[in-house]
Amino acid sequence: MTEQVRLLPLPFANNHQGNPRRIGVEIELSGLELNELAELVAKELGLNTEQKGRYDLRLTGDPAGDWVVELDFHLLKELGKTEQESGSLSESAEQLLASLANQLVPLELVSPPLPFERLTDIERLIQQLHQRGAKGSSDEFQNAFGLQLNPEIPSKDPAVLLRFLQAFVCLHDWLLQQEQIDVTRRLTSYINPYPKAYQKLILAADYQPDLAQLIDDYLRYNPTRNRALDCLPLFMELDESRVKATVKDELVKARPTFHYRLPSSEIQLADWGLHRAWNGWIQVEQLVANPDQLSACVAAYLALLNKPLGKLLQDWPHQLEQQWLNR
Repeated sequence: MTEQVRLLPLPFANNHQGNPRRIGVEIELSGLELNELAELVAKELGLNTEQKGRYDLRLTGDPAGDWVVELDFHLLKELGKTEQESGSLSESAEQLLASLANQLVPLELVSPPLPFERLTDIERLIQQLHQRGAKGSSDEFQNAFGLQLNPEIPSKDPAVLLRFLQAFVCLHDWLLQQEQIDVTRRLTSYINPYPKAYQKLILAADYQPDLAQLIDDYLRYNPTRNRALDCLPLFMELDESRVKATVKDELVKARPTFHYRLPSSEIQLADWGLHRAWNGWIQVEQLVANPDQLSACVAAYLALLNKPLGKLLQDWPHQLEQQWLNR
């Protein structure tokens, strides 16, 4: 059961400011009403509910910050913040959008940045939501729901940030296998891998960029939020003007975190929990924390990428487990 699975500790205990690292968690789900979800979380954590809009609630009173419960549909949330005249065209449009959203758009529970020891709160909430009938990605074909992690960076050093990107590229196929991503989510563009040309660039032994070059190269190949590991929020935090010159998406918000988007939300499964995504991410961090091991892994994976049929003829995830993962 979920409560029996240990959440692996962070190899890098402190963030770039020298304080204990925090992690934000986002969970998409269906099967409950917006107010029902908010009430469950508020009761479980002893919080107060504030209505920000018809589709956007804030749960206050947590020393870590506010929790958010919302319908994950930007236009509808904006309409929900405005007064609509009864019988007006805008009210009719909102009602139509709301009806469609109830069938296609997930609810989203967003935590504040939490210290590691409070991730058990997330596990407990997942169990409560499962018991209440929450549904995840593979429950319905049209669902493509995710669980997203936002771990604070341990350093602003571009060499360290590059190691995270390299480790993630090397582990991507293994993580995809471990997460058992359902077919609908795989078919969407939400969790696309980095382009092969970018992978080869950052894995090259002579690639040693400063921060500006690291950001510029990322933007050249990845000017989109739709990546399994989205670094736009991080690079917006580190150099806002550089990112905004390329990316016009208003949903990109600056924060000193990685944005790990790959995992599915499978909250309808009794044995599913935060531990699956979290412990997969920790494998990335453990590889980063061992530079010699990472260098060997990078060299092997780059050699595989440079072979025309390398990934088709070789079981890379199995090789990773045998040689480089700390299981």
